[in-house]
Amino acid sequence: LAVVPAALWPAAAVEVYTAKEVDAVNGTNLRLKCTFSSSSPISQRLSVTWNFQPEDLSSHEPIFYYLKEPYKLSTGRFKERVTWDGNIERYDVSIVIWNLQPTDNGTFTCQVKNPPDVGGTIGEVRLRVVQKVPFSEIHFLAVAIGSACVVMILAVTAAIICQHRRKKAQEKRMEVADIEL
Repeated sequence: LAVVPAALWPAAAVEVYTAKEVDAVNGTNLRLKCTFSSSSPISQRLSVTWNFQPEDLSSHEPIFYYLKEPYKLSTGRFKERVTWDGNIERYDVSIVIWNLQPTDNGTFTCQVKNPPDVGGTIGEVRLRVVQKVPFSEIHFLAVAIGSACVVMILAVTAAIICQHRRKKAQEKRMEVADIEL
């Protein structure tokens, strides 16, 4: 029997997909979407680990774990604020974070292991919690166009009213002129 070096066989890997950055409003809820692909069928030993690293780059903090079923962690800043929103059969391992706070700013990582697949990518998404949604160019254009429409409607209405009053005044003058003759 010939021995084939393991390096010649491609290693299976799990690929994980997330957004790179997400902005969300303070006090709202956010679904952190994480999906994956695997060269192997979904295993009973599939596991998902979500971690959080605050902006100050202190150590990673586990916030959620899945192995056959979702497990909420009973300690930490996200205790009672993280719920499972994934569907393993659809390769979706997303979570929801409830009641976002400025202290939630940082990087979330989503890691999926699907034995026998080993290695692969870890999804990273940077969250920025903002006080309110910034006023974008689209909002500015909408307000500008809406205001222009209102001004045009008011101008046309004023012109019609002025024309109607002039016509009535002219008719009155003609009546007075007819009576005097």
